[in-house]
Amino acid sequence: MKKIYPDAAAALEGLLFDGMTIMAGGFGLCGIPENAIEAILDSGVKDLTIISNNCGVDGFGLGKLLDAKRIRKMLSSYVGENKEFERQFLSGELELEFNPQGTLAERIRAGGAGIPAFFVKTGVGTLVAEGKEEREFGGERYIMETGLTADLSIVKAWKADPQGNLIYRKTARNFNPMMATAGKVTVAEVEEIVELGDLDPDAIHTPGIFVQRVVKGSFEKRIEQRTVRQKESA
Repeated sequence: MKKIYPDAAAALEGLLFDGMTIMAGGFGLCGIPENAIEAILDSGVKDLTIISNNCGVDGFGLGKLLDAKRIRKMLSSYVGENKEFERQFLSGELELEFNPQGTLAERIRAGGAGIPAFFVKTGVGTLVAEGKEEREFGGERYIMETGLTADLSIVKAWKADPQGNLIYRKTARNFNPMMATAGKVTVAEVEEIVELGDLDPDAIHTPGIFVQRVVKGSFEKRIEQRTVRQKESA
């Protein structure tokens, strides 16, 4: 089965449709699938439900889809870096399902593992618990959260081989490995494609069985907030 595609548009061909649910890896602007996001924007697909820790920043990453009003609903944990997100949410143009960050990660992992629901203490007694089933275990209250899956997962990795085995680099791993397991189809964009056998099997983070399509991308890798330490006086 051929998994290597010449570019992101080709890798996404036949997968996109209006109203679909897409998982997008990344944390802030670290480890985001920049090329796939651009190809989704160019495709014209709309009314999207996006599952992602955040929504990029104004004018970059998922923020581009937001600016073009292609996103109908977000399932996120942190959205504080995007003024357009705030504007659309407060004006009622954008649906939002907030999740505690650990809960979001576990919902995605559970979905990829075929676990339909689980109980967690996080959010008990808060707005997060509204409308959710609650049970008691060992004298403690827990709320039920459901696993998450998507029509498509777009992830960013460091290296891939022709079978779609992936290695992520440091903090760019973030949500990417669990999202790769939770999509009906997973498209991975990578910095480098190596020969089969070049990856140490013990170092592989995502086995190729979870990855259907791979593309070598080019990356801008913006820094979300550049911070430098003040120079100390002599």
